[in-house]
Amino acid sequence: MTSLHVAVIGAGIAGLSCAASLQQAGVRVSVFDKSRGPAGRMSTRRGDDWQCDHGAQYFTARDAAFRAEVANWERAGVAAQWHPRVRRFDADGTSSSISGAAERFVGAPRMTAPAAWLASNLVLHTSMEISAVRREDAGWRLHTTGGAALERHYDAVVLAVPAPQAAPLLRDIAPEHAALAAATPMEGCWSMMLQYAAPLALDFDAAFVNLGPLRWVARDSAKPGRGGAECWLLHASAAWSEAHLELDADAVAALLLPAFAQLGPPAPQRWSAHRWRYASTPTPRRAVCIWEAAQGLGLCGDWLNGGTVEAAWLSGRALAQRITAG
Repeated sequence: MTSLHVAVIGAGIAGLSCAASLQQAGVRVSVFDKSRGPAGRMSTRRGDDWQCDHGAQYFTARDAAFRAEVANWERAGVAAQWHPRVRRFDADGTSSSISGAAERFVGAPRMTAPAAWLASNLVLHTSMEISAVRREDAGWRLHTTGGAALERHYDAVVLAVPAPQAAPLLRDIAPEHAALAAATPMEGCWSMMLQYAAPLALDFDAAFVNLGPLRWVARDSAKPGRGGAECWLLHASAAWSEAHLELDADAVAALLLPAFAQLGPPAPQRWSAHRWRYASTPTPRRAVCIWEAAQGLGLCGDWLNGGTVEAAWLSGRALAQRITAG
């Protein structure tokens, strides 16, 4: 397998899982991502004396293989268990504490840490958006936005991007898979990061919200390894976010901040907002991954296997196993 060179497009957890597994099997791998760094939706916004995970909030590890991987992350100091005080706010105005033995993990000291650790031994090209992939006699050729073709050819290509981004890349090379991706809707999510001068005197660190536009709120500064100013994260529901996807940040804040205030907190000192256009898949395909050996073309990601960090990691790992199986 050492002569094989695979291009992985997308440096979220699925792409990194696939790339790391391939490299461990002796395959040469190059990873490409349009962002400035790896992590995808396991993202963290940082500023002077504050940070906030504004994408994935935590992850669970129910599969034995993924739990073993998370144990590796824990030993490396890039993940830790999070034990928040969790409440649920219901539509009838009542609230209750949520208890249980569910293990919740977060990246440490920020959610991007596991992705950065996985990427540290990979060849990663950031700030490089791939707009087309074409099969030539010498192998796969990647084209960047603007039409420029990369000089190198690759023996195989893995698309580890959201379904709506995979569809146009697949249209001319794999119409059947392009149709599958195009028919897999993904929903957006408005996220808000709130900064406070001092810790809020609330009896919860995180909450599931079943009334109004919000669905999740969390005291990000209470997660393991965090420091700096008090910071809270708000996630709007998928339905509300989709209905308000084209609003500007000020209009979103005017609607979400009053909804958070209904749970007890005062107005923040500062806030910022982020729109995730492709945050979740309401009906994942549960195909785990797709591998076309004759073409040397693979697909992985949470849209194929269920919308969690664990599902994305398992999807990438399963694809790497299929590629190396020959």
